[in-house]
Formats: sequence, C-alpha cells, structure tokens
Amino acid sequence: MISYLSKANKKVLRGTAILRLDFNAEDEWRMKATLPTVHLLLKHSDKIIILSHRGRPNGFDKNLSLRKKSATLAKLLGKKIIFLPHFDFPVLKKSITDSPRKSIFVLENLRFLEGERKSDRQLAKKLAALGDFYVNDSFAVDHRKDASLVAITEFLPSFAGLELEKEIKFLSKAMLKPKKPLVIVIGGAKAHDKLGVMKYFKKEAGSFLVGGASANTLLSISGVDVKNSMISKDKKDTKDLHQVLDYKNLILPVDFKLRSGMILDIGGKTSKIFSEKIKSAQTIIWSGPMGAFEKKGFSGGTLAVAKAIAENKKAFSVVGGGETVSFLGKHGLGRKFSFISTGGGAMLEFLAGEKLPAIEALEKSKN
Repeated sequence: MISYLSKANKKVLRGTAILRLDFNAEDEWRMKATLPTVHLLLKHSDKIIILSHRGRPNGFDKNLSLRKKSATLAKLLGKKIIFLPHFDFPVLKKSITDSPRKSIFVLENLRFLEGERKSDRQLAKKLAALGDFYVNDSFAVDHRKDASLVAITEFLPSFAGLELEKEIKFLSKAMLKPKKPLVIVIGGAKAHDKLGVMKYFKKEAGSFLVGGASANTLLSISGVDVKNSMISKDKKDTKDLHQVLDYKNLILPVDFKLRSGMILDIGGKTSKIFSEKIKSAQTIIWSGPMGAFEKKGFSGGTLAVAKAIAENKKAFSVVGGGETVSFLGKHGLGRKFSFISTGGGAMLEFLAGEKLPAIEALEKSKN
C-alpha cells in the first residue's frame, strides 16, 4: 500500500523532508503542479530538501544546472531558497543542520552524478541521510529507476505527494472504469510510446484518433507515400504497428497540410472527423499534438482537437505530454480539461497497465 502525504500522521512530518520533484521542463507548469505539496510540508516540517534533475548530462554541465530553477521556485513560493551547488555530503549535512527552521534547499542536478541513473544504493543512502522522510511528487519520471526515485525509499519512510496522489487517482479512473464511448487521441513523434496504450485499450476504445508523426508511421507501413514526413524507423515496432493497422476502431487522417513534401498537420476534413468523435465521447485520453504546431500555419489540427475536447463538458478528459500541455496553456484551454497529467511517457506507461518503478518502490516502502 502506498502511504500518501495527505493522510500522514503530522507528527511524522516534523523532521526534515526530502522532496523529489521534476524540474525537467522549459516552462513552470510541472513546478506549479507540485506547489501544494511544498506548502503542506512548509506547514508541518522543519526543513525541505528538494531533489531534481534536468536533461541527460555526462557529468557537470552548467547549462543544465538547477540554479535558475531554484530561483524560479523561490519566486513562485515568495520565499528564500538556498541552492546547494555541490555533492560534498558531509558539508551538505552540516549546512542543512545549521540552517534555521523552515529553510528550503534545492540540491544541484542529480544527473551530474553517475550513480543517479544507475540507481546506486550508496548514493541513495547518502541522499537519505540528509533528511528524516522522503516524498515523491515527480510523476513524470516515475517510470525511471533512478537512485532518488527508487533506491532511496529503502532508507526512509516514504510518501506519495499530493500531485502524485492525484495522478494515481485520475489516471486509474480513466484506465479502469472509463465511461463509454472512450476516445483516445494520439499524436506526437514516437509511435512506439503509444503502442502499450493502444494494446491495452484495444477492446475498450470506441476510437483511436491518430495524428502527427505517429499517424505518418502507420500510413507509411500501410503503403501510403508520406514522402519526407517524419516517421519512426524502428523496425522492432513494425510487427506491432501492422497489428494496429487491423484495429477496426483506428481512425487515421484522410487529408493533410504539407510543406516541402512533409506532412506537418492534419487537414480540415480530418479535424472535423476527429471533432465529431470527440463530441460524442464520455471519456477522452489525449497525448501528443496533431502536427508541427510550433510552425506558423500548422497548429490548426491540434487546436481543433483541443477545442473539441474543451467543449465536451460531459466527458471526463485526461491530457498529458509536455508539448500538448504547453500548447493548451498558450491557448488558455488547460482549465477546460478534467485532469492534466504532469507525465508524458510515465502517463502512457501507467495507462498501458505497466508498473512504474518509483510507484512500486513507494508500495514496498515500510513506513
């Protein structure tokens, strides 16, 4: 059973909290989603040490430092944050111990350390020694096995944060008890990442509406000449994708917007077909844009899908993936959805019924 921070005995929260967040986004939306957890810990805990990462560095990379992210969080909270720029653990421990109550720290990018990605137990033990209990509120990376996500739970009482609790609650609702018709909208670049969801919901979904490079890949495999369009070239997926083409509930684009021989968006006819399916849905799951929305003139398909979902007020709607969520924010549509997941790959794996290592670690933790 997972121990949730919202239900934790407040006496347990009096010490120093080690809080795992995800700062691996260009904008602030993931950070903002976890502010309620930070505020709860500020209320009950003595101090907070925030662990996070950015990118996939090989050793130290000043461009991937968390110093600026630390300053951004300080502005959002309206509180001073102490940035810890090194990994000299005895010095870190002394700095934390000597600090006044209610201090907040952000530790430098954990992926600067080789042991983080390898889930090194010795690194996890050193991180754990900095605090008294651990809180995971970083759903977007919970499909990883990093030391600060998995191994650390062996050494401390461990809890799921408020945002992670919401993720589990709402995604489980969409996965286990979806009201029908269920419509799943799939876009973005990586067809492979969506295979698990499509297999899981093969019999449950009324429609799979597929756009973006994922659609290009399926069309190419079916024999359509997609010219210079972006497709997945991983041959390992070809067999599975051939099977997807046989799904009777699969709907692929019938027209496109092109530039220089590249499909960059779904066309007007496809947007109408997708919108009609969305209009009648009771549950909607969406991951990935319909095209290269960042290019002028090629955001129409993604916007049509977003508006159709926003206008369907009777449906339970879930959306995830950094590009898609950022797009909604720019168009003021985010609040029109039932739930916005902070996860991309993690959301897709969860919805495919897969076990996420960091969530499994919380389930096994002995508090």
